[in-house]
Parts: sequence; C-alpha cells; structure tokens
Amino acid sequence: MRITFERTGGFAGIRLTKVFDTATLSAEEANRLRQLLDAADFLNLAPNITSNSSQPDRFQYKLTLEDDDRQHTVVVGEQAAPANLKPLLEWLKNRIQK
Repeated sequence: MRITFERTGGFAGIRLTKVFDTATLSAEEANRLRQLLDAADFLNLAPNITSNSSQPDRFQYKLTLEDDDRQHTVVVGEQAAPANLKPLLEWLKNRIQK
C-alpha cells in the first residue's frame, strides 16, 4: 500500500511531497498508517472537500492511496478537513518532518 502526501499553499507557498509505502515502513508505522486510514474511512471520503470560507495562506492537501487494484485521491483544504481525517494528516506531516 502506498499513500502520496502533497501539501501546497501556506504563506511561503512551498510544496511538500512524500510517498509512504508500507513495504518500507517499520511494522509499527505501517500498522499505524492503516489504522489512521481506516479511522478516517479514507476510501469513502469525497474526492474534493472544500470550505465555504476563503482564507488566504491556508494549506491544501492532496492524498492519493494506492492499494492493490484500488486508488483513491482526496483533495482537502486545511480549514475543511473533517475531524476523522485530521489525525492522518498530522501523522503524515510529522513523519515528513522527522
């Protein structure tokens, strides 16, 4: 299973991209990633999650999950992220910053 994380926007407009592959993660990290994806009900999230309010300098996230024959992409604005998706976003951001 692979998940591609992209973050764009923000004050400086710096793009951040990383691919996480469960084949190269530790068993603990791979299990945690699966748990977070399940908790977010990722495969059932809408492809585009937006907010009615426009706020400059906010981040936008694009997550693409590839698992066997399934692929699902979700694009979500920082302010529009549902509560069940936020732990996954935080986990991914923290892994990039390590």
